[in-house]
Amino acid sequence: MADRYDVVVIGAGFAGVTAARDLGAAGHSVLLLEARDRIGGRTYTGEAFGRYAEFGGTYVHWSMPNVWREMQRHGIPLATTLEADTVHWLAGGRMHSGSQAEYAETVAPHAARFFADARTRFPRPFDVTAGDTGAIEEQTLADRLDSLGLSAHDRDVLEGILATFVHSPGEQGLAQFLLWASANFGDWGAFLETAGFFPIQGGTKRLIEAVLGESKAELRLSTPVGAVEDDGSGVTVTTRAGERIRARSAVVAVPLNTLGDIAITPAVAPPVRRMIERKHPMRTAKVLARVKGEIDPFLAVAPAGKNPVCTARVEYRHEGDTLVSCFAADASAVGGGDRESVQAALRTFVPSIEVVATAGYDWAGDEFAQGTWVHHRPGDLTGVVPRMREPHGRVHFAGADFAGMYVTGIEGAMETGAGAARNVIAALAGRSR
Repeated sequence: MADRYDVVVIGAGFAGVTAARDLGAAGHSVLLLEARDRIGGRTYTGEAFGRYAEFGGTYVHWSMPNVWREMQRHGIPLATTLEADTVHWLAGGRMHSGSQAEYAETVAPHAARFFADARTRFPRPFDVTAGDTGAIEEQTLADRLDSLGLSAHDRDVLEGILATFVHSPGEQGLAQFLLWASANFGDWGAFLETAGFFPIQGGTKRLIEAVLGESKAELRLSTPVGAVEDDGSGVTVTTRAGERIRARSAVVAVPLNTLGDIAITPAVAPPVRRMIERKHPMRTAKVLARVKGEIDPFLAVAPAGKNPVCTARVEYRHEGDTLVSCFAADASAVGGGDRESVQAALRTFVPSIEVVATAGYDWAGDEFAQGTWVHHRPGDLTGVVPRMREPHGRVHFAGADFAGMYVTGIEGAMETGAGAARNVIAALAGRSR
């Protein structure tokens, strides 16, 4: 077959759309294939309660260079959410309440111990291999928590500030938590601000559609891919429907947990294959709750496993009611369609709260996600993930799951998409000489 395209990009999340846009801007013909009937990947701006709603990745920050540049270029502002000074936290078997300052004072000594070596382990967080991570890369989140010798109450306080990002403490690598803290001056509170407080006005859909709008790529939705073969002279991409598409290079921008469903030839290196086969453990859930009346804004936290909803935050007013974003450590414990279970979980924090409707999306059950955001297992973050950003012959990988400092977020997706595009452009230029 003659080459039909310069590049085939597989996956139309933020990584794939960014790569396709940049490749087209460099003058290359690009085909963008997406398995779903929509773009966005694990971001998903849908509808709930009569307004737009974010069911997947949501939050961004002005400190994220790729995201902020695109938002500024396209005139897209941050959304304004409600500010809450009241915090409810579950610790030692009972509920505590106080101001943000009081909660911060309670958390501070325990967070300082947990993250004490973050800057030492990751002195230059933009290069995850720059420090000595050998010891911590063998440890799980549970290992670090166990090593601190905390009382039951103090451990609950510490686990509460981690809870949004916890599904399975015995499987999640410690290194990723330390990297996130180091990237924010060693301050976990600063990381929480960048990762969980500022939505995009109009939703993530508005941003990704703006990027796609600049793209010259041909987009095909509802086209899952089954195989990618590099034969040394070009790449053949085979869809699950059996269509074979020839290109000079390919960018594979799909989640880690779905990579095993695509046959890559030649085979990836054994450490990469092991990471793909093990998958990452995150099976959390985001649930949106419409609460009766305009209640006082609050932030609520509980250790993962101690309450079905481990974090909740009042974000918006809507038609006389209040909208609350909730995160559950285990998607099987509370579903987006289970109003009663969500209400029961929220009443742990606010006994009088009345949930009138809920909404969510089953990312664990989505065959093109098979989980939520990535959290790497011990040994993978610094030992294997950097290899994913290196060319695999004519095949290049991108995605938030394979990012460095911004691993798991929209920024990481855009960064790796742009990086893959640069690598392909350089490689194609070299072959044409």
